[in-house]
Amino acid sequence: MSSQESISQRFKEKAELVSATVVAIANEDEAIAYVVDLCDRKEACQLLVSGCDLAVSDKAGDLCDEKQRKVIAAPGLKPELYKKLATKAKKAGFECINSGLRDKLAGLDIGFTVAEYGIADTGTLMIDCPSEDLRLATMVSEFHVCMLSASKIRANTYAVEKMMLTRMKNTPDYLAFVTGASRTADIERVLALGVHGPLELHILLLED
Repeated sequence: MSSQESISQRFKEKAELVSATVVAIANEDEAIAYVVDLCDRKEACQLLVSGCDLAVSDKAGDLCDEKQRKVIAAPGLKPELYKKLATKAKKAGFECINSGLRDKLAGLDIGFTVAEYGIADTGTLMIDCPSEDLRLATMVSEFHVCMLSASKIRANTYAVEKMMLTRMKNTPDYLAFVTGASRTADIERVLALGVHGPLELHILLLED
């Protein structure tokens, strides 16, 4: 096993320890297929549907009708990759968006992003997301799917220090560090997932 393969294996092990699902993929088409299949298998985000059986205003009724459709948010993707995803999503009956996520805050089923680097020691994703839409995709989607090139996995944070210093010189700047699904034990020390972010994190390791 090469040094990079060993680092990738350690990343996978650490990520799975914090409840992430790690899947190896051969190409971007497999990533698109995974995202659409995952959206198909999950239940629709119910946040806006709750209470729709009651007497509501016309405006609220429109929201209820809108949220019966699943939504995939994929900001920041390369145009050709987004076009492929949007086409497949449309065929499956899902809405696919890459902007305007603020208008869908209570109904994002899947957030699909691409990581800049991975950190093996902690199973952490580093996502360069200066735009609000990218940040929202990582934080408010029920399921977060992130594609990471295996060659971009580094042993620890020291190995990405130079890149981080370069990024900090750019404005606006925002680097997200994502380790596993959202979790908290603030309330009576009972572990709860999805309170401050996605219920599930799926990492697609792209072999390159």
